[in-house]
Parts: sequence; structure tokens; C-alpha cells
Amino acid sequence: MLRRLTVRDFVIVDRLEAEFGAGFGALTGETGAGKSILLDALGLALGGRTDAGVVRARCERADIAAEFDLPAAGPLRDWLVEQALDADDEAIILRRTVDAGGRSRAWINGTAVTLAQLRAAGEWLADIHGQHAHHALLRAEAQRALLDAHAGAGELAAEVAASHRAWQRALEQRREAEADSASSERERELLAWQLRELDELHFDAAEWAELNAEHSRLAHAAGLIEGVEETLEALGEGDYAVCSSLRHLDGRINGLADIDAGLGDVRELLSAAAIQADEALHALRRYRDRLDLDPARLGEVEQRIGAVMDTARKYRVQPEELPELADTWRARLEALVARSDPARLAAEEAAALARFERAATALSAARRPAAETLAREVTEAMQTLAMAGGRFDIALEPCAPAAFGLETVEFRVSANQGQPLRSLAKVASGGELSRIGLAIQVMTSRDSATPTLIFDEVDVGIGGRVAEIVGKLLARLGRERQVLCVTHLPQVAACADWQWRIAKAERDGETLTEVTPLDPEGRIEEIARMLGGVNITATTRRHAAEMLAPT
Repeated sequence: MLRRLTVRDFVIVDRLEAEFGAGFGALTGETGAGKSILLDALGLALGGRTDAGVVRARCERADIAAEFDLPAAGPLRDWLVEQALDADDEAIILRRTVDAGGRSRAWINGTAVTLAQLRAAGEWLADIHGQHAHHALLRAEAQRALLDAHAGAGELAAEVAASHRAWQRALEQRREAEADSASSERERELLAWQLRELDELHFDAAEWAELNAEHSRLAHAAGLIEGVEETLEALGEGDYAVCSSLRHLDGRINGLADIDAGLGDVRELLSAAAIQADEALHALRRYRDRLDLDPARLGEVEQRIGAVMDTARKYRVQPEELPELADTWRARLEALVARSDPARLAAEEAAALARFERAATALSAARRPAAETLAREVTEAMQTLAMAGGRFDIALEPCAPAAFGLETVEFRVSANQGQPLRSLAKVASGGELSRIGLAIQVMTSRDSATPTLIFDEVDVGIGGRVAEIVGKLLARLGRERQVLCVTHLPQVAACADWQWRIAKAERDGETLTEVTPLDPEGRIEEIARMLGGVNITATTRRHAAEMLAPT
């Protein structure tokens, strides 16, 4: 569950540290006091979208941190381990900052993460139902997604969508191959001819470097020979050979250094010079012995370079790029050959269709019992929500294969006894839609593994006895997990296990939001305010106390 929420410089909140309790908690206050702002801040910590407008005026950045209980075992802890995030504590802290320029940063347990990682963790921790969530139920895709979630078939639905895309790609490839078979044949012939030319060249990038190095050596044959002989003469084969002179001098200084130790450094330097000169002499002799400067080889190399250059100019690439060009052509040719095989393309299309049908059939099988169960539960809830005799149904109508499966999903309702079932979008009034939507949200949330459920003014459009029933419904849900609800209805708030009052306050000429946890007396006053408005009487307080009294 949610333990603590810390908010800094968010909209009209300067500093807020709130500790949350278990069960059902109500957040109440005047309209515009900032109740929904707190949930917006929590949504930001869970990975929701944001912009620079959330930063409080004249502040550098907004900072939100939410601390949740971390289950001892389960998918969230496993996911944290996979992501190399700290999973050793009993709590998990999600933090988000947004600067005045709109740039956002995120952390999990003090480690910087991507927004996608923050959102993934948040999905295991809390589920926020917005005040207009019931309006989304009018959209076919929302109805379908809700049913699939209720059936635990979210992954299966994603598999159906992916397999449908794969099938459509295979179908399109086959059709394209049939449509442009003539042009493909011409392209295949051209590519095959060009590849034969490059293959016959037997050229690779490494050879090009070797050819240029060899050409440079052969082209300067005379200079190499002359230079090598001259150097050999100077080092060891002439009358005044350097190596002989160095050895003589080395021996002379060696004797002098025995007399005067001050010549020790000179002796070491001369000795090293003599050794290096001898090594250079031997290395140069080895080079001369293996030096092969065949003039005929120069012609061969120049001919090879010319052939490579001609081919490169022909295809408008650098010589070293010819092997890459060949690989590109080869891949294209293989693709064209594959496309030119109608039997293979038809087989691939059939296989892709079979995979889609298997997944879609499994999805249909999961949807049917889930639809029956959810329809029955929502119908039962409608009887207590001032819609006695009303019915709720989920129609699954066969349709052409689509990315969402083999059937359409439509929520249908009969708000009154004896009325036929019709589409939810066509028959439900605003108040009825709100009540039906709330019933669906509560029923589907009950099956969720999410430990914290948050409802933001989902009780809009109801009142009186129905509001009390809604409050009891949320209280019952709060016995199974943590439930937070922003509400304007005293009947709903009175059913909560604990209650906060959110109010605006003036401080240093600035309007800020304040949150006050309410004790029993404070709850009576707040419920009385919600009942009676500005003028709170003793009668109103008695009524509030009666509403809060245990039943």
C-alpha cells in the first residue's frame, strides 16, 4: 500500500508530507481546494505525463516522492532484480522531478531510471480511476480492454494483435509479389549479372590496402635499393663504418671510466649506441636479403588496381566499398527470389493466419465466461444503485478477423424493468452512466492484484441513498486493499476508515493547499460542512455524528 507522499512546489502545493493509512480513506474539501492536485502529483510519481505547468510559480522544479510497501515476493520484486534496482528493503520509493523547462527525471530507490521503468513499477503499485473514467466506457476499445483485463487476457490480446499484424504483412508480401512479378524478374536478372561481375573480381577491402602498399614499394624500387646500400655502407661495410667506430670509442671510454667514475654515464650511452647501431645493421641486411623488387610484379599490381578502380567508378563507390555493395545486392536478390516463390509466400501467409486464429480463438474462449461473470456482478450492483430491475450485459458479436480478435465487444444496459437491452452509449443518462461506471470499476478492481486503488470523484452524479451505498461499496473494497477516494459526498466520506480535509490557505500573499488529517471531532465538523454548507448548526453536527456512528 501507499505509505507516504512527499510533494514540493507542485502547482499550488509548496510542501506536503502525508502518511497514509490502510483501508478506505476519503479526501474531502471545497471545490478547487486541491484534492485532485494530490492525485495528480501521485500520478506523476507513478510515471504519468507532465509539462512545465506543474511547477509552482517562481520555483525551479517540482519534486514528488511516493513510498509504497514492497511485497516480500512477487512480480514487482522480481522485476526490480531484473532491472538491477535495489529490492532489499520492505519499501519502494518512486521519485519524479520536473523543472521549469519541462524536463523530467525519475528514480526508483535512489537509482536513476527511465520514465518507462517508473511507469512499469507504478502499474504494480497503484491504479487511478479518474473522475471522467466512466465516459471512457462509451468507447468500444475501452470496453474491450476492460473485459480483457477482467478475464486476465491482456497478454493474450496483445498476442492476437501482433499475430494479426504478422498475418497482414505476409498477405501484403504475397500480393505485392503477384502484382510486380515482371519488374521483379528484370531486377533479379540485373542483380545476378552485377553480382557475377563482382564475384569474378575476387576483391575484398583488406586486399586494397595490401595492393596500395605493394604498389608504393615497387614504384620506389630504385630509391629503396640505393638508400639501403648507402646506409649499409655507412654502418658497417665502408672504410669509416659507424659500427666499428662506435665499438672502438666504446672500448676507449670504458677504460677511461675505470679511472674516473664521472664518465660512467657516457660509457652507458656509448655502449647503448654501439649495440643499437649493430642491431640496425643486422636488420637492414635481413631486409636487403628478402627485398623483392621484380619490375614485372609492378605491372601486375598496376593492372589489378586498374581493374578494381574501373569497377568502383562503374558503380559510383569507393574501391573499399565494393564488398559492402556486393552484400547489399546479395541481400536484395535473396529477398526478390523469396518473393518470386508463390508457394513459399502462400505457405508463410497460411502459417501466419493459423497462428492468428489459434490466438484469437483462445482469446474468445477467455472472453465468454468473463463477460458472463462481469455482466452478472454489475447487474447485481445495479439493484443497489437505484436501478432496481435493471440489467447489464456484454454482447460478443462475431466479426471479420481483426487486430482485436474474432468478435466485437459491446456493453449493453437496460436501466429499468422490462426495457430491452441497448448499447450503453445510447440509453444511459449521465447519472446512470456514472453509477454503472462505478459498479464496473469496483468489480474489475476487485479482481486486480494492485494493492492501492484511487478513485477521483467517481461518484459524480449520484446522491442520497445511492451515495451511501457507493460509500459502503468502497468500504467493502477497502477491507481487501487500500482505497483512496476524492469525494464531495458526505455519505461516501462517512463510510471511510479515515479522512483528510484539503483546503486553500493564504500565506505571504500566495494561495497554497493544506492537508489536515481529521480526528473524530474533525470528521464530524467536515461531514457537517459537507451536509450544511457555510452555516453549520447543532442539528447538522448531530446528523454528521449519526452518519459516522458505527453500524
